[in-house]
Amino acid sequence: MPLGTLDRAPPPFFRQGPSALSKLAVCSALALFLMVADSRFKVMQPLRMVLGTVLYPVQWLAMQPVHLAEGARDYFSSLSAAQRSKEDAFKKLGMQSLKANQVDELTLENERLRKLLDLRERVQATGIAAQVVYDAADPYSRKVIIDKGMLANVASGSPVLDERGVLGQVTRVYPMVSEVTLITDRDHAIPVLNTRTGARGVAFGDTSTHADAMELRFMAANADAQVGDLLTTSGVDGVYPPGLPVARVEKVDRRVDAVFARIYCVPAALVSGASHVLILDPLTAQVPARPAPEPPAAKRNKRGEVVKP
Repeated sequence: MPLGTLDRAPPPFFRQGPSALSKLAVCSALALFLMVADSRFKVMQPLRMVLGTVLYPVQWLAMQPVHLAEGARDYFSSLSAAQRSKEDAFKKLGMQSLKANQVDELTLENERLRKLLDLRERVQATGIAAQVVYDAADPYSRKVIIDKGMLANVASGSPVLDERGVLGQVTRVYPMVSEVTLITDRDHAIPVLNTRTGARGVAFGDTSTHADAMELRFMAANADAQVGDLLTTSGVDGVYPPGLPVARVEKVDRRVDAVFARIYCVPAALVSGASHVLILDPLTAQVPARPAPEPPAAKRNKRGEVVKP
């Protein structure tokens, strides 16, 4: 062995590169540079789009089992819900059929009783459909404008209804439109009937509690009125047909020092959001006119002679 080779270090078994700390520093700086460049100049956007396009089929395939499981779960839950809805619909149909048969029987019985008692037929009301155009400009009143007027034979005083009950009354008629005063207007009054007790009253518009409210006034403090009572039109005013839903009693306030009870009601109709309404023909022509008042009896003196006023 030559002597010169003894002073040399042996070659490394593995080829060594930069240290781990230097690699971490370089990679961190590169990552920071790429993040700043991507946020400012969007340099990685094309690469991101390419990777997203290439990896989309893989993602789609990976998500298919999840979608299939969710679809199966939704299918079975929808199937059970549909079956329950079908059963409920059959039950409601049976109840409606029973009620329809009862209504037919009651109608025939009512006609027979009216013929037996020689009573006149109930008033029949016909009407036309209309649409609410906009609210009236007066902020202190509860009025709406509908798209039917004189050209559609709309008359002043006609009742106006929606799908839930009485909405108001036509107060002004123009050639193309009409003004409807809602039942919650403070100047509007409507005769009502308590369907539970048969007591009559007059409901007025009242906005003291909230925007859409009514008050059943002039009822005695000990009057039989309960929360939830349904108030319908009584039909004694010759304007509204009898039996139309008007409101439900919301609160009954009885005070010892007051003669009348404060009975607050909620309208049955959608007075704040009605869009389609039904205008009934006035019932004035179908209701008999009031008899003329009798002239006052002539005054006579003791001799029986007529004394001129």
